[in-house]
Amino acid sequence: MLFSLIDNLETIDVILASASPRRYELLKSIGLQFKVVKSEVEEIFSDELEPQEIVELNANRKGDDVAQKHPNSLVISADTIVVSKNIVMGKPHDEKDAYRMLRQLSGRTHQVYTAFAINFLSEEKKYIETVSTAVRFRNLKEEEIWSYINTGEIVDKAGAYAIQGQGAMLIEKINGCFFNVVGFPLSRFFVALDQFFKE
Repeated sequence: MLFSLIDNLETIDVILASASPRRYELLKSIGLQFKVVKSEVEEIFSDELEPQEIVELNANRKGDDVAQKHPNSLVISADTIVVSKNIVMGKPHDEKDAYRMLRQLSGRTHQVYTAFAINFLSEEKKYIETVSTAVRFRNLKEEEIWSYINTGEIVDKAGAYAIQGQGAMLIEKINGCFFNVVGFPLSRFFVALDQFFKE
């Protein structure tokens, strides 16, 4: 596996500070060995912050929370939001909220921001980076939106859709990293982690 190319990684306890099944599956798919410790902090959203500031704030807070309890582990954390017409979309509260989000995304291009943080508290090292991907939805009919909502995929998804599931049928095109839209930019993470251990 490519991760064997990163010096010392196989001797370090690695923790994913996220209960997201998408991030878990993505990191497992590329051969990274880790355990999951969910952060207990609440995500913060503010109209006074730029999208990059929001995701980096939340990724940092999640990572710091877990790192304080596991200072000798390498802690990976992340946060993802969808931004359309300067409106930040987190996870929908209910089906009505999901409908509002999907109606707003219909026929438009939006941005998906994911920040990932790497925290090694005992070594006093930390790194954070944000990746953005542009996603364009095709024009959606009302019955299509409700049909998609009824699949249940909207639950726990920023912007109320899953690009890796049936939500793929809503999307016309993307510009940028596909995995970033799923919830974790794998290629950028690998490059950053490699550099993290070289510095």
